[in-house]
Amino acid sequence: MHIDVTLTRPPLDPGFVAALRQRFGDALDMGAAALAQHGASEAHFAPMAPDAVVYAGSTDEVVDLVRMCTAAGVPIIPYGAGTSIEGNALAVRGGVSVNLSRMTEIVAVHAEDFDCTVQAGVRREELNLHLRDMGLFFPIDPGANATIGGMASTRASGTNAVRYGTMREAVLSLTVVTPDGKAIKTATRARKSAAGYDLTRLFVGSEGTLGIITEVTLRLHPIPETISSAVCGFDSLQGAVDTVVQAIQCGVPLARVEILDDKQMAAVNAWSRLGYPEVTTLFFEFHGSPAGVAEQVTLVRDLAEANGGGEFQWSNLPEERAKLWKARHEAYYAAVNVRPGAVGWTTDVCVPISRLPECILETKRDLEAGTVPATILGHVGDGNFHVIFSMDPNSLEELREVEAINARLVQRALLMEGTCTGEHGIGLGKQDWLVAELGDAVDVMRTLKRALDPQDLFNPGKIFSL
Repeated sequence: MHIDVTLTRPPLDPGFVAALRQRFGDALDMGAAALAQHGASEAHFAPMAPDAVVYAGSTDEVVDLVRMCTAAGVPIIPYGAGTSIEGNALAVRGGVSVNLSRMTEIVAVHAEDFDCTVQAGVRREELNLHLRDMGLFFPIDPGANATIGGMASTRASGTNAVRYGTMREAVLSLTVVTPDGKAIKTATRARKSAAGYDLTRLFVGSEGTLGIITEVTLRLHPIPETISSAVCGFDSLQGAVDTVVQAIQCGVPLARVEILDDKQMAAVNAWSRLGYPEVTTLFFEFHGSPAGVAEQVTLVRDLAEANGGGEFQWSNLPEERAKLWKARHEAYYAAVNVRPGAVGWTTDVCVPISRLPECILETKRDLEAGTVPATILGHVGDGNFHVIFSMDPNSLEELREVEAINARLVQRALLMEGTCTGEHGIGLGKQDWLVAELGDAVDVMRTLKRALDPQDLFNPGKIFSL
């Protein structure tokens, strides 16, 4: 839903502000521009600005800030790159937004163990640039050049998830500042452990409601010997989805496979100035040895041809592959900007792979019966897809229409034993659907939240209500 909050909170206590200024100096920013930036969202949510922004430079600074905020009863909201799209970093109750983007140290790379430790503000593109000469890469790719801390906080995934998994699989250990002002380490670098509760998984995906992630230890992978990308258009949406499902059922280790419907391809062509056929299209990437990639390509090409696929357009050189995937990564902005002055409402669901064709086709029919421009795209290799609406922000009728379509989409996914969100998180937008999906399990989450954050100061108002 479109949440419009009129905040009637009192200003921060002058003594508290003075203490912040003494501790953080110029790293404290209460200017209008900074507050507006940290109170804005990539999506349709109304602005919800904090009262102050602190640019933290170390775990110790985050510890000090947390202790000051909890002592004063002031909410604290972690902020990375600001690319989340369910209102995950909005300051619902004001307070202090702690910006971690200056924490950019790559602490250690253990190439022989295929892992590294980085501060939360390191961005994924910069990390991969650092790793490239070591023959390693970090595969999680949500599209945006997000921070590693933000990706862990929202349990991000993206285009490589079908082969390499999500942040849930990628994170080995975390350094987290908890609401009682302690910096804890959730695990060691060991690849497996049976030592106590799995605190790492507790904090991954918690959206800053249980603690502030300041360092992340990640699994890495060797850069494949051969990487080949391709684009293939299809006569029908059914044929494209069937190709993906059949390839997975045949055991093809697809590295990436993305679907863009005809409306999304038209938007991408206009935005990125490309000339692809404006039909439902699959973007593929294959990793492995030369022989292995050739075998994968042959099998997938045969499946595509049998399902109404056209000619494969190949991108084998790094710069060509980068151009191809840049177009995919800009799909959100392309879809929103099919209408001047529109705002984006994006939603995602994930279903078991066998139910994916049915879910996408029913959703497509629903969109075609509506009046608001919308596109479908997604990481179909793991059953996850997105719908992006280009919505008139001043139209109540369009808002209600989008809300109704979104409700039907999520209900459809839940009836198929899927989830209300594959990677966006809950934030503000899907709290009711979380309860519909998990029922009494949400009460267990509330119990954990109250135990760790009894004042409800860590990113309050997100995931569920207390």
